[in-house]
Amino acid sequence: MPLLKLLSFITLMGLITLAPITLAQNSHQDFVNAHNAARARVGVGPVSWNYTLAAYAQTYANKKIGTCEMKHSYGPYGENLAEGYGEMTAIEAVNFWVSEKKYYDHRSNRCVRDECRHYTQVVWQDTKHVGCARVKCHNNWIFVICNYDPPGNYVGQLPY
Repeated sequence: MPLLKLLSFITLMGLITLAPITLAQNSHQDFVNAHNAARARVGVGPVSWNYTLAAYAQTYANKKIGTCEMKHSYGPYGENLAEGYGEMTAIEAVNFWVSEKKYYDHRSNRCVRDECRHYTQVVWQDTKHVGCARVKCHNNWIFVICNYDPPGNYVGQLPY
């Protein structure tokens, strides 16, 4: 096989080998796209990735690897947490939070149940930046955290 064909074959095989990694949907752009899709549905401007928020999220997520405990960091940013068994992807985590929309009544600005504040953080109109992290815990669960700046969910204020 000529050298050029061999190199093309090796490159093609490398791309095929990398394809499952790309399809795993866990890049920072996957987090941003999932957030922005939900935000666009209610007419809210997009968020962009912020590496400071992502570093904060990663540092906190790394602390959860041992237990996967669902406890907030109580840091300076807005925050959503999720965990799932298997391969909970970035998109699945954001969609999990967005699924709480059915519990949010925009007219009264209230949660029909206590489970809508993850959703309202995703679509909070003043939020401009997001940074997220995802780790596999020792118990094989996936821990996902997204941090938001400026934060949202202020009592008495509409998210959008």
